[in-house]
Amino acid sequence: MSRIAIPAIESATGATADIYAQVKKIAGGRVPNTYAALGHLAPASLASLLNAQGALASGSLSQQDLQTIKLLVSVKAGCDVCVAAHSFVGKMVGLPVDALRGIRAGQATGDAKRNALVRFVSHLQTTSGTISQDEFTAIREAGYTDTQLAEISFAIALAIFTSTFNRINGTDVDFPAVE
Repeated sequence: MSRIAIPAIESATGATADIYAQVKKIAGGRVPNTYAALGHLAPASLASLLNAQGALASGSLSQQDLQTIKLLVSVKAGCDVCVAAHSFVGKMVGLPVDALRGIRAGQATGDAKRNALVRFVSHLQTTSGTISQDEFTAIREAGYTDTQLAEISFAIALAIFTSTFNRINGTDVDFPAVE
C-alpha cells in the first residue's frame, strides 16, 4: 500500500484538479497512482514531468526506443510500478512481448539497434564517469545521432525521477501484471 495518503481524485481542487484533468486527457480518462500522488503533493512537478514527456515524445527517438529506455531504467531501479507501466505501454507502442522480456532480463531483444540501446543505457546505469570512446562509437554505429544521445539522457533522467518517487512512496501498482 502506498505510504502517502492521497485524497480521492474527484475531490481535488485548484492546481491539483487542473493537472489531473490534463492527465486524464493523455491517460485514457484515468489518473495512474504515480501521477495521483505527484499531482496531490507537487502539481507543478507533475506538470513539469508531463511537459518533459511531451518534449521527448515529439523528439527524434521512437516511442519504442523511449519505452525501452524507461523500462530498462525501471528494472535497474527496482520500481515495480514503472516496470509494469513501461511493459504495458511498450506493448501498446509495438514492442513484442519477447523483446520486453529481453529488455527486463538484460538479454537479446531480437533487434540489433535495440540491443545496442539496451547495452548503452545499461552501461550508463551501472558505471560512473565519462563513457569510453568505444561505448560512444558503438551507440553511434548502431544509428543513434547526437540529438538522440541527448534525448536518451533526458529519458533516463525522467525515468529515474518517477522510479525514485515510487520507491519512496511504495506506490501501488495499477498496471496489468508483466507478461
